[in-house]
Amino acid sequence: MSEIRQDQLLNNEMLYGNEDVPPIGMSIILAIQHILAAFAGIIAVPLVVCTALGLSVEETSFMVSATIFASGVTTVLQSRGLGPIGSRVSGMMGTDFTFVNPSISVGAKFGVAGIVAATITGSFVEIILSRFIKPLMRFFPPLITGVVVSLIGITLLPVSVDWAAGGVGSADYGSLRNLTVAFVIMVFTLLLNHYGKGMLSTASVFIGMVFGYLVCIPLGMVDLTSVANADWIALPNIFRYGFKFDVASTLSFVPAYLVSTIGTMGIMMAIGEASNMKLSSERAAAGVLCDGIGSMISGVFGAGPNTAFSQNVGLITLTKVASRHVMIVTGIILAILGVFPKLSALIAVMPQPVLGGVGVIMFGLVAAQGIKTLSNIHLGDRELLIISVAFALGIGVTVKPEILAGLPAALQMILSSGISTGTLAALILNIVLVDRRKER
Repeated sequence: MSEIRQDQLLNNEMLYGNEDVPPIGMSIILAIQHILAAFAGIIAVPLVVCTALGLSVEETSFMVSATIFASGVTTVLQSRGLGPIGSRVSGMMGTDFTFVNPSISVGAKFGVAGIVAATITGSFVEIILSRFIKPLMRFFPPLITGVVVSLIGITLLPVSVDWAAGGVGSADYGSLRNLTVAFVIMVFTLLLNHYGKGMLSTASVFIGMVFGYLVCIPLGMVDLTSVANADWIALPNIFRYGFKFDVASTLSFVPAYLVSTIGTMGIMMAIGEASNMKLSSERAAAGVLCDGIGSMISGVFGAGPNTAFSQNVGLITLTKVASRHVMIVTGIILAILGVFPKLSALIAVMPQPVLGGVGVIMFGLVAAQGIKTLSNIHLGDRELLIISVAFALGIGVTVKPEILAGLPAALQMILSSGISTGTLAALILNIVLVDRRKER
C-alpha cells in the first residue's frame, strides 16, 4: 500500500487530508488564514536585525520584502516537494529568532553581506544533518513525539499572551482595551469554530481576524501610515548586498542551524500528529533538507535563514484541514506579498491583540494534541519522569531565559529554545533510563 493511500486511511477525522484538494476559493481563504497566523513572526526577525544594525528605512524595507518572498518560495518547496527536497506535508516556512543574535553580531562586523554569506555557507550544516535523520527517528517513539508536540504548544503560549496584551514593549501592554479585544476575538473564533457550519467553521480563524481588524479600526488601534509609505513593487534582487565570507561568521551560525534541525524534526512530527498521519523518516529528512535549501535560497535573495514554523500546526488541529495544496497556495500568496510591499504592510499593521485572541486557541490545541498522544501510551514511573523533566526544563527556559546567561554562547543558543531544551532532555533520559519492562 502506498504512503499516500495510508495517509488517506488515517485521515478519517480530517475535513481535508494531506492529499485532498479543497475548492480554489476555500483554498485561498485557508491560505490567507495561515499567512495571518504567521506573518508577525516572519517580519519580526528582519525588523529586529535591521533596527539593531541601524539600517535605513529603504534597506529595512528591502530585507523584509526579501524575507517574505523567500518564505513563500520555501513554503511551496516544503509542501509541494522537488525530488528529495520537501516533506510534502502542510509545512509553513519562515524566519526564526534563533538566528537573531548571530545575525546581529556578524552584521555589526561585516554588514548584511556577512549575514548573507553566513546564511548560505551555514545552511550546509543542516543539509548534511538531514542525511542522518532516518537512523535518528528510532529515538523518537510516541513518548518523545508527544513531549515534543506538547512543548511546541506550551512554549508558544507566552507568545500569544504577549500578543493579547498588545505586544512586547508596547506602551499600553496589558491594558484593559487590549485584553478585552483579545478576549472578544477568542470567544468569537471559538464559538464560530464549534457552532459554525461549513466555511464558517473551517475559516473561523480568518473570519475572527478580519472581525478583530474591523473592530480595532474605530478604536484607533490600526495605524495605516506604514501602508501609505510602503512601495507598490519591490522586485527580488539577487546578492544585492554582496557576499562576504568569514569562517568565524559561519561557525557562529552552526549552533543556530543545529537548533533549527531539532525544531524542524519536532514540527514535522507535530504536523503529522495534527494531520492524523504517520510521518515516515524519509519525509522528516526531506523536511529538514528543505530547511537547509530554503535558508540558502533566502541568503541569495538577501534574507536570513528559513525554518519550519510551529505556529501553523494549531491551525491544522483547529480547522481539520491538513491539505498540503492549501499550503502551496499559501506560499504562492506569500511570494506575491513579498513583491508588493503595500499589501504585506496591510497585514503587518494588524493589532497584536487580534493575533493573541486566536493564538491562545491555536497554541493551546497544539499542546493538547501532544497530551492526546501521551495519553495513548503506557505511563509508568519512567515515562512520567521523562515527561516531567522535559516539561520542567523546556518551560523553565521559556519563561526564565536569563538562567542561561552564564553558559558559553554556543550552548546558550542551543538551549535558548524551550522546544530544543525539552527535546534534548527527553531524548537523553529515554536512552539513560532503561525501560525495565523490556529487560524482563
